Amino acid sequence: MTPPTIPAETPSEPTQLPADHPLVDGRTTRAPLVRALRGDRPDVTPVWFMRQAGRSLPEYREVRQGVGMLDSCLRPPLAAEITLQPVRRHHVDAAVFFSDIVVPLRLAGVDVDIKPGVGPVMDQPYRTAEDVARLTSRTLDDGALAPIAEAVRLTVAELGDVPLLGFGGAPFTLAAYLVEGRPSRDHLAARTLMHADPETWARLTAWTAELTGRFLRTQVLAGASAVQLFDSWAGSLSLADYTAHVAPSSTAALAHVADLRGPDGGLPAIHFGTGTGHLLPALRDVLDAAGVAHPAVGVDYRTPLDEAAALLADHPRGAVPVQGNIDPALLGAPWPVLEAHVRDVVARGTGAPGHVVNLGHGVPPDTDPTVLTRVVELVHSL
Repeated sequence: MTPPTIPAETPSEPTQLPADHPLVDGRTTRAPLVRALRGDRPDVTPVWFMRQAGRSLPEYREVRQGVGMLDSCLRPPLAAEITLQPVRRHHVDAAVFFSDIVVPLRLAGVDVDIKPGVGPVMDQPYRTAEDVARLTSRTLDDGALAPIAEAVRLTVAELGDVPLLGFGGAPFTLAAYLVEGRPSRDHLAARTLMHADPETWARLTAWTAELTGRFLRTQVLAGASAVQLFDSWAGSLSLADYTAHVAPSSTAALAHVADLRGPDGGLPAIHFGTGTGHLLPALRDVLDAAGVAHPAVGVDYRTPLDEAAALLADHPRGAVPVQGNIDPALLGAPWPVLEAHVRDVVARGTGAPGHVVNLGHGVPPDTDPTVLTRVVELVHSL
């Protein structure tokens, strides 16, 4: 049985961004990151790192002392400070909003916590139609999202011409956490529900798409200049399962920001997943179906960027910018090895209309921060 299509619950007409938005007042319009995501080649190749605001920084560990992960995400001054730290230290070309993909669940009233050494843990697994019906009766209103908007405003006020990237977890990854109840290696329970009860699965992913979409839209309206949708676990799916059971909800989530416009057009959006080399054109198609004006695809470290760019060029709208894809493991290698790898990544990225240098996954917590700073300096020199 094919699950129903999930409609995008966003305005059909374009919505103008606020007058004081960085893409409207010009602060970030010519930023290298924004230009690259719009398919341009700025003089300096932009670079930022997933999980750059986090455990690799001693200043992060200091300000987080005695504060739980989710609590730190919901204290606007603290979230803003953590978001700004890697920009000050590394001089990266973008800040990424400090948060966690399960924050929208917490704001909607789900009992979820981040257990050290484990990850997100739910109060229970949600695996039956009755479980999902109770769960999806919860809503996420503007009042609950107020701390997110305030944290973004505080951050953007300090960033100047450095753009802020909005952050959101893809509906499948959120749904997988809910069904499994905790992190999983194979997401067996989630994939089972997907096929055993596709209507319940569609209801669950429609709800997680609404949460993520509202979460992203709040960040953009408060000042984010682009967004990235993280699908941490999509690599566990076949192309057929992704297309039938996941793509509709990711499309719905991204549609919440696709209508937002500034003087120079729509918002750039990046779609990234790990282990998704076989899904790259499908990730691009989700951006296209959502109506994203400036789509870009993040590539993990498993697929060379020139191969990814070639896969993504086969589209009626033409090639799209790419992001990636330094292997995080090489951050601990001798500098000559890492330098050669970074140079190779930058060279391979020339096959796409735009390239944002990043890791092919997040910064490992034991990374020497001086190495990241050195990588930024190298990329900018190229």
